[in-house]
Amino acid sequence: MAGGWAKDGAVQDQIDASVEDAVARAKSSMYKGESAEFCVECDAHIPERRRVAVPGVQLCINCQTEMEKEAKVESSFNRRGSKDSQLR
Repeated sequence: MAGGWAKDGAVQDQIDASVEDAVARAKSSMYKGESAEFCVECDAHIPERRRVAVPGVQLCINCQTEMEKEAKVESSFNRRGSKDSQLR
């Protein structure tokens, strides 16, 4: 049940929008194309099993781990929320 300016089901719409945004962010960060045989950062050999498992991979596991540690989370807030939810 929604109240104020929000329509019925507004909370579920916000959840769906947040999930869609997260999926879009994840898809945009995925590699595309052919996998590199050597890491583009440190020139270490990338094992064939990793190249097959992660198509388009460009980094070795160590460099990938470091990159993910440094990655900045864009936002945990749904910016498309209803006016009612923003006023609370």
